[in-house]
Amino acid sequence: MNPEQQRDFTDFVTARSDRLIRFAYLLTSDQHAAEDLLQTALAKTAGHWRRIRDNPEAYARQVMYHEQVGRWRSPRWSRERLVLTPPDRATDDRTHEVETRITLAQALRVLPPRKRAVLVLRYYEDLSESEAAKIMGCSVGTVRSQTHQAIARLRELLGTTVTLEA
Repeated sequence: MNPEQQRDFTDFVTARSDRLIRFAYLLTSDQHAAEDLLQTALAKTAGHWRRIRDNPEAYARQVMYHEQVGRWRSPRWSRERLVLTPPDRATDDRTHEVETRITLAQALRVLPPRKRAVLVLRYYEDLSESEAAKIMGCSVGTVRSQTHQAIARLRELLGTTVTLEA
């Protein structure tokens, strides 16, 4: 990369890394795995910077999606993971919010990888159907059907009305 391209890439990483790490975390459900996934995606993005500089975020998201799908298919994916315990702090009681998030996260983990990814792309990342289809490498119709099936499954798992559809 020439100095101008390096500056553009650095500006991109500075501006978009918060959103990209959130996307990576939603795909992996683990902070360390999310950081690894983002690092891999940024390395691949840097390697193709000349070709993708017009829309690097879409390329990085697509790399993260495909990398994570590869990890889901890996036999190591099903291994148990150790996590740190959260620190004790005095805060407002937001138990209900936390319980809702945990319940939804657990329900998302039960979904097959493609259905989980489509929900993450559409509702957590607020991407359009066409943007999600491009990242996933499928048609808009597939995104629609996967979304419909995933929401129906979440409703079944949660036993309540899930209000993800806008």
